[in-house]
Amino acid sequence: MDHTALELIELGAVFFGLGLLGRLAGRIGLSPIPLYLLGGLAFGAGGIVPLTGIEDFTTLAGEVGVVLLLLLLGLEYTASELVTGLRRSWTAGVLDVVLNAAPGVAVALILGWGLVGALVMGGVTAISSSGIIAKVLGDLGRLGNRETPVVLSILVLEDLAMAVYLPILTAVLVGVSLVGGLSAVGISLGVVVVVLVVALRYGRVVSTIVDSPDREVFLLKVLGAALLVAGFASAMQVSAAVGAFLLGIAISGSTAENATRLLEPLRDLFAAVFFVVFGLHTHPASIPPVLGWAVLLAAAGVLTKLVTGWWAAWRQGIGRLGRARAGAALVARGEFSIVIAGLAVTSNAVTGELAALATTYVLIMAVLGPIAARVVEPMVRTVGAWAGRRSAPATSQ
Repeated sequence: MDHTALELIELGAVFFGLGLLGRLAGRIGLSPIPLYLLGGLAFGAGGIVPLTGIEDFTTLAGEVGVVLLLLLLGLEYTASELVTGLRRSWTAGVLDVVLNAAPGVAVALILGWGLVGALVMGGVTAISSSGIIAKVLGDLGRLGNRETPVVLSILVLEDLAMAVYLPILTAVLVGVSLVGGLSAVGISLGVVVVVLVVALRYGRVVSTIVDSPDREVFLLKVLGAALLVAGFASAMQVSAAVGAFLLGIAISGSTAENATRLLEPLRDLFAAVFFVVFGLHTHPASIPPVLGWAVLLAAAGVLTKLVTGWWAAWRQGIGRLGRARAGAALVARGEFSIVIAGLAVTSNAVTGELAALATTYVLIMAVLGPIAARVVEPMVRTVGAWAGRRSAPATSQ
């Protein structure tokens, strides 16, 4: 069969299968993300029916999905709201990174992977998935909740931490000098500051540049600007997701509203591919040997994110239910963890077992994250009602 024909058939099968999985998720009242991930696992390397002709497209489409997820998330907020949230939540962000890196560091040292392995695994377990969390918050209709700015502030602070962490990690893995590593960190932080200043001071100018009464022109300009900003940010060792998010912050008013309506279908399409890519790149045979450690790390990761989310929301005066939602929203791990593990393995500085553990851990957390975000609210309400009934007799006496 012609190579192009085979690629079209495989791609069509993936999209149609995603549609069926999304419908099934809607029927059972679940976020489609876990089903997308498991679907990718079934049809990736070593799966039931491996799809090998569309890897390049799905990888790039997955990156576009992350960009669109964070762009539309940024469109929901203004630059002043972002800065206010960062000022209020920076201590929670520091606690979040340190507390969630600790389990990965500990496991790496226990397994004898040394300081380099500990540095890698600390990054894998520390950072939540902005892409998955953005999708979940949108699916559950929580973008307007009081705790959501707290969650977003922590995510942005995590991504800023990555702007420091990734150049240092790269320098350690390839043996770059300390001066070279610090220079890379300085460039990364400089790019973030420049984009943030543009978003704060020249947001109206950015909105005017991308706006257009013609839907086709508007779509091309907004999407092109998002990909350009994300690409330049990534080239400067800053997360592409941060670049897209800050561009969304810069676009305001009716331009932001029109962009949201226009880009939502594209976001849903490419975001679905992004989640499938995780599964496609995971070999099922690599999971069993590291499953025990991955489950242990997952349990610790859920607990530490719940603690940091709860504490951060509590400091903002948010009620018990909102605190629980904030912690559960942060559970999912994803794109950053895979990138970190990939950098380490390609450098040959760590064992291949680390990649298997990181991938298995991410797969578990990417499935647990959406489930935790959905079930935490009814669980808290149930526990509260039970506690109220238990205390009622004592109160009446």
